[in-house]
Amino acid sequence: MNSNRLADETSPYLLQHSTNPVDWYPWGAEALNKAKAENKPIFLSIGYSACHWCHVMERESFENVSIAAIMNRHFVNIKVDREERPDLDDFFMAFVQLTTGGGGWPMSVFLTPDGRPFFGGTYFPPEDVYGRRGFPFILKAVTQTWSVQQQQVLESSTSLLAELQANFAGTGPGGMLKPEILDEAVQQMLDRFDPVDGGFGGAPKFPPSYSLSLLMKQYSRSQNPLLLKAITHTLDRMAYGGIYDHLGGGFHRYSVDAQWLVPHFEKMLYDNALLAVTYLEAFQLTGKRLYRKVATEILDYVLRDMHDSPGGFCSSEDADSEGIEGKFYVWTPGEVFSALGNQHGKLFCDYYDVTNAGNFERNLSILHLRVDPATFAQSYGLTLEQLEAKLSSLRSQLLELRGKRFRPHKDDKVLTEWNGLMLSALAKGYQITGDLRYLDAARDCAQFLETKLLKEDGLLRVYRQGHAKQHGFLADYAFSANGLIDLYEASFNIHWLKLANRLADKMIANFLDADGGGFFMTLANQPDLPVRPKDSYDGAVPSGNSVAAMAMLRLSVLVDRKDFHDLALSTMSSLAGSAKRVPIAYMNLLNAFDFSHYPPQEIAIIGNRDDLEAQALFQTAYTTYVPNKVIAFLDPDDPKRTEIQELMPLLRNRTPVGAGATAYVCKDFACKLPVTQRSELVRQLADPRL
Repeated sequence: MNSNRLADETSPYLLQHSTNPVDWYPWGAEALNKAKAENKPIFLSIGYSACHWCHVMERESFENVSIAAIMNRHFVNIKVDREERPDLDDFFMAFVQLTTGGGGWPMSVFLTPDGRPFFGGTYFPPEDVYGRRGFPFILKAVTQTWSVQQQQVLESSTSLLAELQANFAGTGPGGMLKPEILDEAVQQMLDRFDPVDGGFGGAPKFPPSYSLSLLMKQYSRSQNPLLLKAITHTLDRMAYGGIYDHLGGGFHRYSVDAQWLVPHFEKMLYDNALLAVTYLEAFQLTGKRLYRKVATEILDYVLRDMHDSPGGFCSSEDADSEGIEGKFYVWTPGEVFSALGNQHGKLFCDYYDVTNAGNFERNLSILHLRVDPATFAQSYGLTLEQLEAKLSSLRSQLLELRGKRFRPHKDDKVLTEWNGLMLSALAKGYQITGDLRYLDAARDCAQFLETKLLKEDGLLRVYRQGHAKQHGFLADYAFSANGLIDLYEASFNIHWLKLANRLADKMIANFLDADGGGFFMTLANQPDLPVRPKDSYDGAVPSGNSVAAMAMLRLSVLVDRKDFHDLALSTMSSLAGSAKRVPIAYMNLLNAFDFSHYPPQEIAIIGNRDDLEAQALFQTAYTTYVPNKVIAFLDPDDPKRTEIQELMPLLRNRTPVGAGATAYVCKDFACKLPVTQRSELVRQLADPRL
C-alpha cells in the first residue's frame, strides 16, 4: 500500500491518513514553501483522532482516487492534528466562525500560498446533497476562482486577516472584576437550567464541569435551594444517562439530545479529568454516594484503559469501531440474556432499558437508567445495597464480554496539557477517597511530565512511543503547574511545589503580555502564524489564562509570591471586558476570581505524618467542602524543615500543641486558635466568619 508524507509523523490522526491517495503534507516549511514556489492555494484539513465526521470525510473523499486527483493537481494539501497544534486550530477556527457563523471538525480551510485563509467550512460531502455543495464542486470552484480572480482573493484574505488580528488582540483591560459578576453568572446559568433533564440549555448538551464547580461555591455561601437543585439534578441525570459508560466508567464527549441519552461516543481524557473533579467536589458538598462512585469509576477507567506505560495518559478513544459509531457500547436483550441468564438478564435489561425496540440505531440499546435506583430497587423488592451488589456483579460480567469486542481506536499520544488536568483529578481522588492507587498514579504522571517533557528550555507538548516534540503552549504550563500544586497538597512532597513554582516562572517569561495583561497562547518567536493568539474564553477545556490565574493565586498563598498575585489580578482584568459581556463564557475565570475575592482558608498541619492524629486532620482538611483553600504540612523532625519553612511562610513559627498533631486555620492575615481534634477543625472550616 502506498503512503504519503504523513507516514513519517507520530500523530495517530495523521497516521490514519498516511495511506490516502491525497498527497498530504504535515504543517511545516516544506509544504508552505512548495505552495509559494508553485503559486498554488493550500487546502488545510484540521481534525483529531477520535472525530467521527473526520473519519466520514476521509472515507468519502480523501480515500476517493478521483477526488484526491483534483486535490493533488490544484492544491498543496496539509493535514493538522488539532490536539498537537491548538494554536493553528484556534486561529483557523476563528476564521471559519467569522466567515460562516459556525465551526467544528473536520475543519476545511483554503489558504493563499503565504498561509492567509480565504474560504472555509467543516465537513463537505462527496457530492451535492441536502442543499450542501459536494467537496468536488468546492474544489473546482476554488480552483476556478484562484485562476481568474487571484488578486481579489488576495485582497479579501488581507482584509479578513486584519479583522482576525483585531479579534485576537482582544478588548484590552476592562477594569477589575467585581463580585456582582458572580451573581450574574449564576443567574444566567439558572435561567438556562433544564429542570426536567438537567444541564443548561438545549441539545446538544455538554457536561458543564467547571461551571458546576462555581455553582457549588456560590451555593455553599447562599444555601439557595435552586442552586442545589441545578447542581444535583444535572449531575444525577448525566450519571444516569447514556453519556455515561455504565460498564466501564467514564463519560463520552457530549449528548446529541437533551436527555443525556445518545452521546457522541468518543471519550476524551480532558472531559473525564474535569468531571472526576466535579463529582468529587459534589460528594464533598452533599455526601451523596453516587457522586463518589461516579468519580472513582472515572478514575478507574482512566487507570485501566488510558494509562501509558511511562506514567502519562493517552488522549482519547474513538467513537467508532468497525466503522460504526457506538458499536462497542450498545447491546441487545439477546446478548444480555445469553451472558447473564434469564433472571439476571431481565433485571439488567429492566434497569438499563435494554429492549428489543432499542433506543439507538438498528434497534440497539444504549445503557441508561429510566428511573432512579431507589424506585427501581423498591419495584424489585430489594434494598439499594442489595440492588447495587447484584448489578456490580452483572456489570463486571458484561464488561469482560465487551472487552472481547473490536475496541475503538485509541489515540495514544500523551499531551502535557491534558495530563496536567488528570494529575489534578488523581491527586484530588486520593485526597477525598483515600485510595493510594490514585496518589501513586499522580506521582507517576508528575514524574513522567518532569522526565519526559520538561527540557532545559521549557515544556514540550506531545509524547508518543518514546519521542517528545512540539514546544509547549500556555495551557501546557498552566495546567501542569496547577496539577503539581494539587499533588503537593496530596503528598506534601516539597519537590512538586518547587516544580510548580518553576513552571509558573517559565510561563511568565515565555507567554506574558506585558502591555495588555494576561498571557499569549504561543511563544513570541513562533514564525508560522500571522497573529499571536490568546486563549481567553473557557470552552470544552478551561482557557490557559483562567488556569494560569488560578495557579498563580494558589502559589501566591503557598509560597508568598506577591508578584504572582498581582499578575493573576492583571490577567483577570485583561479579560474583564469580555467576561462582563458574557459571564457564562468565562466560568473558570470566575472560579479564579472567586478565589481572589473570597480569600482561601489556609490550613497548616504540624506533626508526624504517620500519627493517627495527623491522619485524622489530613482527612478532615481533604474531605470537608470549603470553596477555596490551600493545605500545607510540616513534620518538625523533617531534615528539610528549614527549606520548607523558607519556601512557605504559612508554616513558619508553627509548633504542635502538646505531643500530637495540630492544625492552624488562617484567612486573609487572621488566624484561629490552633486545634488538635478533628471535630474542632470541622467547626473552624465551617465557620462563615473565617
